[in-house]
Amino acid sequence: MNYGIEGRRAAVAAASGGLGLATAKALADEGVTVAICSRDQERIDAAAAEIGPLAVPIVADVATEDGAAGFVRAAIDALGGVDILVCNGGGPNAGNFASTPLDAYRTAVELNCLAHIAMCTVAVPAMREQQWGRVLAITSVGVRQPIAGLILSNVARSGLTAFLKTLAREVAGDGVTVNSLQPGLHDTDRIRQLYGGELDPLDVGIPAGVLGRPEDFGRIAAFVCSEAASFLTGTAIPIDGGAYTGML
Repeated sequence: MNYGIEGRRAAVAAASGGLGLATAKALADEGVTVAICSRDQERIDAAAAEIGPLAVPIVADVATEDGAAGFVRAAIDALGGVDILVCNGGGPNAGNFASTPLDAYRTAVELNCLAHIAMCTVAVPAMREQQWGRVLAITSVGVRQPIAGLILSNVARSGLTAFLKTLAREVAGDGVTVNSLQPGLHDTDRIRQLYGGELDPLDVGIPAGVLGRPEDFGRIAAFVCSEAASFLTGTAIPIDGGAYTGML
């Protein structure tokens, strides 16, 4: 299928590994030039080499509002503009209500909500002006069904989801779509760090019986950014192998 985005320009945050890298790869496979970032020069250069000639590595820390906005500005300077914005970032520390101090919520909200809003603040006005754009955030299935032991992520990413839904309605008439993907358990360093060692998919409630493959997630992300998905906006889509148990 031709996704109709060849020649477009994308900024993909936190893309030196995991789902961010998989998304950047999938976009590059569709002919999109991708600006990708990491805090570490060596890691982001390695990721760019893995993606190929359409990748532009940028060193940036998207854990803060200023760093996130700075990444998008750097991407615009490097690419001449940004048509596709993929908001992504590392998750906050694990913990529950009893173990989590109040200050930790402030840090988590900046990391997984305000920093992403800052990226949109830089990228979206030009998308509206050109009457085409795609905003995609990588959040978590914890927004839909809170994950035990990840209270900070559940809270912060839920706030981001509310922002994205509101933004989607405001910019839909300008040819800009705004969506989020809610990954469940994928075979990434983050999941291995949280759960440690071997993880039996059935034991953690994945009916598909396997952990998600980052490359499959990336292809779904690329479709959501495609021309074919121009009528898809304001959605929050779980990508979790059937783990979410709710009807809606």
